[in-house]
Amino acid sequence: MGCCSSKKLSDGTYEPSSFAKMVAVPQKTNFQAQDFSTKHTGEAKVLVVCTDDGRFKTANGKIFSSGNHPVEVFLPLMHFKSAGFNIEFATVSGKPVVLEVWALPKKDEAVMAFYEEMKPLLASPTKLEAIDLELNGFAGIYLPGGHGCMINLPESVSLGKLLITAHAANIPTIALCHGPAALLAASKVPENADFPYKGYKCVTFSDKTDKQSPSIGYLPGQLEWHQQEALKAQGMQILNTSEKGATHVDRELVTGDGPAAANEIGKIASPMLVSSWTQRHT
Repeated sequence: MGCCSSKKLSDGTYEPSSFAKMVAVPQKTNFQAQDFSTKHTGEAKVLVVCTDDGRFKTANGKIFSSGNHPVEVFLPLMHFKSAGFNIEFATVSGKPVVLEVWALPKKDEAVMAFYEEMKPLLASPTKLEAIDLELNGFAGIYLPGGHGCMINLPESVSLGKLLITAHAANIPTIALCHGPAALLAASKVPENADFPYKGYKCVTFSDKTDKQSPSIGYLPGQLEWHQQEALKAQGMQILNTSEKGATHVDRELVTGDGPAAANEIGKIASPMLVSSWTQRHT
């Protein structure tokens, strides 16, 4: 097997090649702790919507060993916690969150310590259909990336209803890398006539890079569909064709283009969560 071929695992799935990991999976992150000038002092939570399915089928039938990207999950949450918020995970089935464990930044002590802290919560998420944003005291919704979030989240009517509620109430919604693909769930709610993010501008992991990634052995094959193309079809405006660690804020929606944006999106979104919660509850 060549250096640029995805690595086949004993269960028949594939993870990135050694070369792809060297290029795209750093062992340390760009996390920078923040001392936010204004913090939340109550019991409000951030709802972190993750995947419970890590078997990502590519167009050639090969299964990518995916899930949520750990850097994209944990860096923003470290900021949200610093800003005073509690964390609650949710998945479609209520089964444990699936992570791309091969992407853990094992030489980043702060992130790995936070991972250990989060393990009990990752193992016992709430079922999405049981969530009530207002009743359960949520300050915002976070959709971290990893190709796994493209498996069942875009089809979840329960998630779609939550996104529509958040949009109507101006509750911050944060989506990173492939996380914006989960916004498509809002188009699956039968009684909802319009996609709530039509006309919104965003940055995401690019279709261009996804199409190139099999050539370095990151993915074992091409995608069956592409998020930027799908979001454009719903009327969103895509601002990027590559990943530069960019973020963008459009009204209550905060987006980032990839793992390199994880630190910045947490810094940007945390004050928004505090401000939004305060305005809605004073």
